Amino acid sequence: MRKFILALFAILLGLAALPSMAANCPHGELDSQYCVDGDKMVAAPPTDPKELKDPSTLVFAYTPVEDPAVYANAFKPFVAYLSKCTGKHVVYYPVLSNSAEVEAMRSGRLHVAGFSTGPTAFAVNLAGAIPFAIKGDPKSYESYRMILIVRADSKYKKPSDLVGAKIAHTAASSNSGNLAPRALLPEVGLTADKNYKVVYSGGHDRSVLGVKAGDYDAATVASDVFERMAARGDIKLSDFRILYKSDPFPTSGFAYAHDLKPELAHKIVECFLSFRFPPEMQKEFSGGVDRFWPATYKKDWAVIRKIADATGAPYDRATFDAEAKKEAAAAAKKKKP
Repeated sequence: MRKFILALFAILLGLAALPSMAANCPHGELDSQYCVDGDKMVAAPPTDPKELKDPSTLVFAYTPVEDPAVYANAFKPFVAYLSKCTGKHVVYYPVLSNSAEVEAMRSGRLHVAGFSTGPTAFAVNLAGAIPFAIKGDPKSYESYRMILIVRADSKYKKPSDLVGAKIAHTAASSNSGNLAPRALLPEVGLTADKNYKVVYSGGHDRSVLGVKAGDYDAATVASDVFERMAARGDIKLSDFRILYKSDPFPTSGFAYAHDLKPELAHKIVECFLSFRFPPEMQKEFSGGVDRFWPATYKKDWAVIRKIADATGAPYDRATFDAEAKKEAAAAAKKKKP
């Protein structure tokens, strides 16, 4: 645990120590080391050819919304395909937190990644990530909802019954696990930190299992994670009651680092969009998901940015640092005997 805390503070210090590399250009909402690419709201590639990267090994990661080991195995067919398609050696990097994943791309250790919905904006603004795809089925990209769950045998029948209760949120940067409930639940009588107690669980799966175990009275989680846990047999849907469902949001955004050589970046996008999930991946992600759909940050994450604005939690350095500290606290609490 001491090593984890020291590593986290090293990350935070590293973020603060990075120099401004793009002082004389428009930044938009981006960190000062990035130039905004026109009206796209993402970082422009470096103008100096020497700063463009063409690594012999591509490092790929997927958001830690559940146990990282689950996805290390689930993405094996895709990692093999991406390697063959790009002609590069590709390795899967199992990140342990949203903040660690963002920092890995910011520091240049991560080249391609799937960021969960909320942290995608942190990755764009602080790490120079360029979102380009979302998982989907043959008709459209995949979406999900924020759901409020309780145990089926609990006394809670409607959201307002949870006034005074202990409700699990996942992490401060999470859309469905924190920002969406703060923005949307007041309309049904629940206001975070005012008439119910927020407890950060550290993950959607932990929130779900915590409700099942009775550790929390309720939890706000992503519907797709909840459904995947049921499909794997980790939980039974009949053990829970859903008290609230939001309108749909885009799922995890897949992004590449802004400083990859354009030819490599274009090839990565091409490889993603031409890939079709084999049966074992379709089983893991369920819902008919079998491919990646093209997406842009400006258009497809507009609703997510709107929620962040409504909650007064912009995707900036201060919010990110606060989120990282909360993730560390949740991890430390989980490690206690």
